[in-house]
Amino acid sequence: MKMAHPENILTLTQDFLLYLIPILAKYPRDQKFTLGDRIQNLAHDILEDFIIAYYSRAGEEKIDRLKKANVKLERLRYSIRLSPDLKLLNNQKYGVISMKINEIGGTLGNWLKTIEGRK
Repeated sequence: MKMAHPENILTLTQDFLLYLIPILAKYPRDQKFTLGDRIQNLAHDILEDFIIAYYSRAGEEKIDRLKKANVKLERLRYSIRLSPDLKLLNNQKYGVISMKINEIGGTLGNWLKTIEGRK
């Protein structure tokens, strides 16, 4: 099994936010403060969950926090999927965002497997 490096997921998520925030800032006003804010808040909440998990000592606390982040990541995926349908994102940007989310999700899955394997 590939060993998870939790600090990698923090970097991946921060890089994702750095890519995402300027894109969301360009959403039209009617979506910037609804869908755009929802997407940005979810991404920030996911990063916060990863930070808390990273610094948690108890395995159950880490697992619980990572599972919550996993659900938020799925909510983020669905929220992002609305953007191209609403003509807020072109296919190229949507593709990059999806790829970054999938990379974060894969790293999260590896981290969970590593922790759950130690129990």
